[in-house]
Amino acid sequence: MDHLKINAKDNVAVALAPLRAGEERLGVVLKDDIKRGHKFALSAIAEGENVIKYGSPIGRASAPIAPGEHVHTHNVKTNLCGVLEYEYEPAAIPPVEGRKATFLGFRRKDGRVGIRNEIWIVPTVGCVNEVAEAVAAKAREYIGGSVSAVCAFTHPFGCSQLGDDHLRTQKALAGLVRHPNAGGVLVLGLGCENNNIGRFRAVLGETDPERVRFLNCQDVEDEEEEALAILKELCDIASRDEREEAGSDELVVGLKCGGSDGLSGITANPCVGAFSDLLIGGGGSAILTEVPEMFGAEQLLMNRCESRELFDRTVAMINGFKEYFIRYGQPVYENPSPGNIEGGITTLEDKSLGCTEKSGSTAVRDVLGYGDPVKVRGLSLLNAPGNDLVASTSLAVSGAQLVLFTTGRGTPFGSPVPTVKISSNSALAEKKSGWIDFDAGIITETGDVKGCGEALFEYVMKLASGEILTKNEKTGKRGISIFKDGVTL
Repeated sequence: MDHLKINAKDNVAVALAPLRAGEERLGVVLKDDIKRGHKFALSAIAEGENVIKYGSPIGRASAPIAPGEHVHTHNVKTNLCGVLEYEYEPAAIPPVEGRKATFLGFRRKDGRVGIRNEIWIVPTVGCVNEVAEAVAAKAREYIGGSVSAVCAFTHPFGCSQLGDDHLRTQKALAGLVRHPNAGGVLVLGLGCENNNIGRFRAVLGETDPERVRFLNCQDVEDEEEEALAILKELCDIASRDEREEAGSDELVVGLKCGGSDGLSGITANPCVGAFSDLLIGGGGSAILTEVPEMFGAEQLLMNRCESRELFDRTVAMINGFKEYFIRYGQPVYENPSPGNIEGGITTLEDKSLGCTEKSGSTAVRDVLGYGDPVKVRGLSLLNAPGNDLVASTSLAVSGAQLVLFTTGRGTPFGSPVPTVKISSNSALAEKKSGWIDFDAGIITETGDVKGCGEALFEYVMKLASGEILTKNEKTGKRGISIFKDGVTL
């Protein structure tokens, strides 16, 4: 199979492999060479007429398009605009066939289960980043037993911020301190910062004093010596932790895509959607974020909200993010990145309709603000941007033990939690085997989305049990990025 019409309503089809001008596909003769992931017209599309893909508009023709012609940024414009009014039209959501399985994880005192047992250093302020990195490197000699890593999650914030921006930083750091993948945490402060340990603890709330320790660098003569002594104790305590059986219903999985191509919405994202249905149908939880990459597909998500109250919260999240763009004089319909466009994605609607495939078909059960922890099982929407590291960090902060990251272009980065890179095409999986963990490109050959989702489910269970590591874990590529919106003094 070298081409695909995704939905019966579509007036374009997608090339799954390079096609040549003069070849006939679906009853039309191609007028142009069509690269993999790019679209060609199945019928004449008049100027101003909607271009339909996934059964929904992805924009309108900016010039007449002939049958067999390449359909892309040169002849399509977005339909997106500013803040909109929406109607709640709840869709009938059929039951899904879920899966229940077990994995071996680390049970924490609050009842949650971690899939890793690591020691994390969380700076309250960027001023102590270098200290955090230095002691993390030295403390790796203490790794033993079930402790698998010592990580410092540095960032530039924690001081010279005001209002909601400052609180956003505190909530993000608090989510890391409370994360179940951490068997022990050292909160490293300076002493004079806005987010000093005293103020941070007011946001953080109660913690386990055995597993969460605090150190102000200004309070001691040798901060590295003091920090290393604490880290040694934390490693000794956590090293005695043992994995125990836990159910897949205790997993919270973050859903993210980046560096997409025209196959992402056909292979990798539907594969993750099939996985999400299996997980949620068995009682587990998934989080979908990247609010700007819901623009153009938001009504589909709104119709899946299980109550009017959730619909209203989803509308507030979508329009609130549009207002954020407008406040800074930026268009809410900004085209995808150059890499996305090169890969065949034409408009933001084109990307969004493919992006939301990751959420599967279950009901939306909650809407989370940035930094809010997951509260209910099922599918939650999370208010965060599309930037890869910012969005992936936000998923971890809200409690995701791992992130499924689909990509058609490839990326080496990792978030604080295991970050599974899922390729949309097999050529990428072969070329960047040091980055890619799971190949969903086989769907172009098999057409079996459900089977790919089941294979991903089995992979995740092994990953959660520690039987396998992600490529970013093996290479040590991990970091955080906190969402910033406000004044820096």
